[in-house]
Amino acid sequence: MKLNRLTKMILAAMVLGIIAGYGWREMAGSEEAIKSFADQLSILTDIFLRLIKMIIAPLVFSTLVVGIARMGDSATVGRIGAKAMGWFVTASLVSLVLGLIMVNLLKPGVGLSLPLPEVTASSGIEKGALTLKDFISHLIPKSVFDALAKNEILAIVVFSLFFGTAASAVGDKAKGLIDAIDAVAHIMLKVTGYVMNFAPFAVFAAIAGMVAKEGLGILSTYGSFMAQFYLSLGLLWLALLGMGSLFLKRRVLELLRAIREPALLAFSTASSEAAYPKTLDRLKRFGCSDRIASFVLPMGYSFNLDGSMMYCTFATIFIAQAYGIDLSLSQEITMLLILMVTSKGMAGVPRASLVVIAATLAQFNIPEAGLLLLLGVDHFLDMGRSATNVLGNAIAACVVAKSEKELGAAQPVLDEDDDIDPQPRREPELEPAFAKQG
Repeated sequence: MKLNRLTKMILAAMVLGIIAGYGWREMAGSEEAIKSFADQLSILTDIFLRLIKMIIAPLVFSTLVVGIARMGDSATVGRIGAKAMGWFVTASLVSLVLGLIMVNLLKPGVGLSLPLPEVTASSGIEKGALTLKDFISHLIPKSVFDALAKNEILAIVVFSLFFGTAASAVGDKAKGLIDAIDAVAHIMLKVTGYVMNFAPFAVFAAIAGMVAKEGLGILSTYGSFMAQFYLSLGLLWLALLGMGSLFLKRRVLELLRAIREPALLAFSTASSEAAYPKTLDRLKRFGCSDRIASFVLPMGYSFNLDGSMMYCTFATIFIAQAYGIDLSLSQEITMLLILMVTSKGMAGVPRASLVVIAATLAQFNIPEAGLLLLLGVDHFLDMGRSATNVLGNAIAACVVAKSEKELGAAQPVLDEDDDIDPQPRREPELEPAFAKQG
């Protein structure tokens, strides 16, 4: 498999980060020196993630509005939205069920050779953050500018749906504005290309800081648990690829190759958000139409975090097993249904998976202190979750595009030109949508 320049640089940065972090941990004379080293390096990671956050709001808004406006009518928007939500619900159910099955088969919490935290200990995770009221506040913005400023993806999607549908209904009068917003989308994609050049430095800093603080010894302490979780993630990848192959046939493997770079970026930074611009570009190069990719992908970041949802069931039952709490089948099914709903409130919530788990533990009288068992390795686990989220959303977008007969031939990604494509493939047949409104 040929790797392009940025992928090679990210892989090299990961290796160098492990070496640098381990070397500093061994040479540092105190915990303060290690903490200072990690804190200083975190500046590079923070810069990169802030640059990504700077891009996401205008990129989601511009690409989604243009895509919806060129769909032609609200019926098309509703049909595509229904297909996307149907896939999201199915994939979510598969993720949660598979996590529940694997944790019951592998039993990682049984016979755990680690001291258990006192049941009264505080995990520091705010478990009351996910309520229906909070979900609605994330769903419907009180101000679009507030949503854009806070990178509330779900709220931006809702406003963009209204704005794009209204622009399509207005017809020719809105054509100039939509062309201008389309120009913004092209500019933001070019800006993304510039930002991605900083990714290897951010990856190096993230890996080096993590290894310096936690040490490689934590991998042996939690090795069994982590291996079992990654095995479960591997099975989830196979399940998602299998579901995708029902629609994409052999092209699902081609898609896997196409998104290897954004998946690697998400893995190394432990952030699905960091991979969003690159994933959008790779979907378009794969042949997924602009309007489908721009519509389904941001929705997926709100409703289709497959890796994170598997972690919720896996980690919750793991903690129950560690404390010797047996849950009946009916309780586990109830837990699954609760997580099916509460996991949809993850978007925009810091440390979302842990927040969802904390809320679920409280529902079943499982000690919240059990989260302390996970905090030390959560970053390592988040790396796998983030990469899985990228895969799940990429497959979702391509499946919807295929069902709409808008999945074309893939475009080559040249090794010598690794920038985000500033001129994504246009679809001339969609342009008359404004004329039809007149």
